Amino acid sequence: MNQLKQIHAYTFRNGIDHTKQLIVSLLQIPNIPYARKLFDFIPEPTVFLYNKLIQAYASYGPHHQCFHLYTQMCFQGCSLNEHSFTFLFSACASLSSHQQGQMLHTHFIKSGFGCDVFALTSLVDMYAKLGLLALARIQFDEMIKKDVPTWNSMIAGYARCGELEGALELFRSMPARNVTSWTAMISGYAQNGQYGNALSMFLMMEEATEIRPNEVTLASVLPACANLGALEVGERIESYARENRYIKNMYVSNALLEMYARCGRIDKAWGVFEEIGGKKNLCSWNSMIMGLAVHGRGSEAIELFYKMLREGVAPDNVTFVGVLLACTHGGMVEEGQHFFESMERDFSIAPKLEHYGCMVDMLGRAGELREAHDLILGMPMKPDSVVWGTLLGACSFHGHVELAEKAAEALFELEPWNPGNYVILSNIYATAGQWDGVARLRKLMKGGRITKAAGYSFIEEGGYIHKFIVEDKSHSRSDEIYALLDEISAKMKLHGNVNDSGSEIISACLME
Repeated sequence: MNQLKQIHAYTFRNGIDHTKQLIVSLLQIPNIPYARKLFDFIPEPTVFLYNKLIQAYASYGPHHQCFHLYTQMCFQGCSLNEHSFTFLFSACASLSSHQQGQMLHTHFIKSGFGCDVFALTSLVDMYAKLGLLALARIQFDEMIKKDVPTWNSMIAGYARCGELEGALELFRSMPARNVTSWTAMISGYAQNGQYGNALSMFLMMEEATEIRPNEVTLASVLPACANLGALEVGERIESYARENRYIKNMYVSNALLEMYARCGRIDKAWGVFEEIGGKKNLCSWNSMIMGLAVHGRGSEAIELFYKMLREGVAPDNVTFVGVLLACTHGGMVEEGQHFFESMERDFSIAPKLEHYGCMVDMLGRAGELREAHDLILGMPMKPDSVVWGTLLGACSFHGHVELAEKAAEALFELEPWNPGNYVILSNIYATAGQWDGVARLRKLMKGGRITKAAGYSFIEEGGYIHKFIVEDKSHSRSDEIYALLDEISAKMKLHGNVNDSGSEIISACLME
């Protein structure tokens, strides 16, 4: 940077004009403000320099400067080329400006660049990022020539809007795919909560192609591993990330940290957390605090929270979810109330629905059901099914029929289709010997045609996730599985003491 300033001073003193080269060099650093100052001294900048500056603002911001330059170009009579529109469409997507995007599109068509594949791909990408999928698809379908980035933009747009069937249909139709194509599908599934599909797509990518995952792929699939408890796959991803030096990427390291924390491997999570070192961001702290909190290490979570404050990192609402969960799982009601009250008082963070839910859970576990109910009634927002469901669960544990009925009444209104609420209240009635209540609920369920869906479980074996329900026979090796279970059951009955020797018997059968 100092060298560039010296060159600028030398050329200025000696009347040599190297302004164009200096601007390009400054934008490569990038030092956009300095480059802009030099640019503004040029009486009639070329379209090349305009494009360079628009590209820099489109990449680094502030994005509205792209349109100041666009207006200046039009005012000065500097004709835009296809590259100008490519960068402007990108800036439009970043600003979420529908009106500006459609105005640019009109100018683009009138300028006669409707055959440039790069500009058209940027146009498709703009409409897709703005959520205007119908317009994006029209442009996509009208393109005579499409390259892989064009397909990727359309697939990512569908995935971003939750239209994963449309994304998959396009993905399967692609004449060629690259790592971005696979990552768009994996990320789309993960962001829309379809973790099983995200992991399956990643495993398919590994097996069926020679395309190697990049850091974005890893950061996209690790949350799926975290939510599915796919520890073996997660560990394999860590090895790959270390071999390829992707572990230095903050998104990858944070995703890995969260995966280990959610899978209960707090030791490994802590190792990744320490390895991040001075580069820790708020996401790193939050993941570690949350991991400690939900795995019964509440005191350590709170200690880590105080350490975070000492290091000058300001908490956010996610941090306080972790802290309140630590108090909930540790039975620290007074501490939890203190943290809840301190949110707005000390940190100007207004408690959200999830914070109230944590407090209801905390009070409910401690048997303070009336206080939990009063807190719900005093909430500044409308309680959702999670909050009322938490109170209902606490009433089930403590056998409180009156408040259970109030919680269930709210739940029947919020989610009348959910059979779980009817079943929990029915069990509360049964425990209290109120059989007329049980009969009434069964009648309600039959009248409303509410049926309980079969529960299912996941198990990871050999790096694959298997899903099964009670008495499931869908697995290709179900005969062998049931034969082994029958053998385990017989040996357990023979020993007569499940608690003392069950694990040894299971291990013995598996070894055989």
